[in-house]
Amino acid sequence: MILATREDIPQRKITEVLGLVRGSSVRARHLGKDIGAVLKNLVGGEIPEYTKLLAESREQALDRMLEEARALGADAVVALRYSSSEISTGAAEVLVYGTAVRFAPRDDEI
Repeated sequence: MILATREDIPQRKITEVLGLVRGSSVRARHLGKDIGAVLKNLVGGEIPEYTKLLAESREQALDRMLEEARALGADAVVALRYSSSEISTGAAEVLVYGTAVRFAPRDDEI
């Protein structure tokens, strides 16, 4: 599946727009990891516990969006965007969304 932040794919003609597809993941911080993060926050620098948590959330949200796109029979998702928001203290949502599309067959695919 082709994923792109742009609205078109070079050398491919979009013939059908299947609609909005999205995936989200809501994650909460872990108390044990939070203690380490607070200590690292005092001295500065990257907080690997949070970096890993957000990376896992992004991947899970992306996987869910791809599952939705595949169910529609999409060849690609264009205009892909990520968004995040705080749901409550200590919990956040990562949302990924885009437009599922189909391409015209390539000359070499006919």
